[in-house]
Amino acid sequence: MKLFDWKRKASVVGILAAFTLVLLAPAHAWAQDKAQVSKVNINTASALELQELPRIGEQVARRILEYREKNGKFKRIEDLMKIKGIGEKTFLQLKDKVTVGNSNS
Repeated sequence: MKLFDWKRKASVVGILAAFTLVLLAPAHAWAQDKAQVSKVNINTASALELQELPRIGEQVARRILEYREKNGKFKRIEDLMKIKGIGEKTFLQLKDKVTVGNSNS
């Protein structure tokens, strides 16, 4: 009598692993799609929300908020380049992740 059947255990583990992948794959794909679709509205975002964007730290987020207070809403996303610390290179990393909340973004 065998005390432990290694082949059987390996096949059960393989089946469970495959089953887990089948269940988790759609959730992972949905999360990626949602992250790509969801944009940060630079006219309404808080400093913390702005800091979730690439290359936007505490100081640049503060400058964005100060710009909004002084000048009103951003009219287009390209206006971000008026903020000290956001040049063309940084803007190119941000442009698909931000919106001004209308169809012109």
